Amino acid sequence: MVLFGSSGCGDEFYEQGYKSIMDVPKWIKNYGLDAYEYSFGHGYQMSTELATRAGELFKEYDIKISLHAPFYINFANPDDVMYQKSQGYIYTGIKFLKAFGADRLVFHPASCGKLKREEALDLTYKHFDETFNKMDDEGVLDGILLCPETMGKTMQIGTYNEVIDLCKVNSHLVPTFDFGHINALEQGSLKTKDDFKRILDYSLETLGYDRTNNSHIHFSKIQFGAKGEIKHLNYDDIIYGPEFEPLAETLIEYNLSPRVICESMDKMPHDALIMKKIYQKILDK
Repeated sequence: MVLFGSSGCGDEFYEQGYKSIMDVPKWIKNYGLDAYEYSFGHGYQMSTELATRAGELFKEYDIKISLHAPFYINFANPDDVMYQKSQGYIYTGIKFLKAFGADRLVFHPASCGKLKREEALDLTYKHFDETFNKMDDEGVLDGILLCPETMGKTMQIGTYNEVIDLCKVNSHLVPTFDFGHINALEQGSLKTKDDFKRILDYSLETLGYDRTNNSHIHFSKIQFGAKGEIKHLNYDDIIYGPEFEPLAETLIEYNLSPRVICESMDKMPHDALIMKKIYQKILDK
C-alpha cells in the first residue's frame, strides 16, 4: 500500500493557528494523509524528549514518520574532520529516529566541491562503505532504512544511477527518488510512464524488488535552469514538471508500495492529498 504524506505542514497549518509538532499528528490524520516527514535540514534543533512525546502521538494516529537529516552532509568531503561531522549527523539522526519511533532517515549523499566528479564519487563510495558497514556491525541500523536522495544540481552527487549504485554498499540503504530533482537535473525528462520506468527498472535490476518496494519518494514540481534545480513549486504550476499521473500508473503496474512525500513550495499537505487522490482514482479503474 502506497502511503502519502508531506514534508512539513505548509502555510495552511500556521494560518489555522497551529505551531507545535504536538499539533501535527492529528492535523495530518484529519487532512487524510498517512505519513509525515520531519526535516532537521538546518540542524537537530529539538530535544529527544519532545521527539519521543511527538512520536507517541504519531503512533496513536497511525502516521508513519521519516526524518530528513541536515542538508550539509557531504560524504565526498576530503577533509577528515568534516567527513566525521557527516558521520555524526547520521548517528544523531538515528538517535532521533529511535526517539520518534520512525523507521527511515533521508539524507543528501555528497557534493563535488573542488573535486572532479569521478574523485568525489569514489570518495563517497569509500565513506559510505566505512560508515554504514561500521554502523551495521554495531547493530545501530536494526529496523532502520537509510535513504540517500537523488539530487537536482549538476555539482551534487546524486543522479538516480549514482544513488541506486551507492545503495549496493549496505542492505539498509534504499533510494530516495526525488523525481522533481531528477526532472530538474535532466532538464524536464520525466513526461511519460516509460521515463519513470527507466529509473525504477534500474533499481529493480540493481537492488531487487524488496528494496525498490521499500524506497522513499519525494515528489514536487521544481523550476530548473542550465545547472538544474532552482526552486520548488506547488503542484498547480503549469510550466515545470513532473506530473504525478505517469508515476502513479507505473507504481500500480509494477505493484510497488513506496512512501510518497510531497515537497511542494508551501502547499505540501494540499498537494500530497491531490497525489493520493490521483493514485486512488487510477487504482479504482
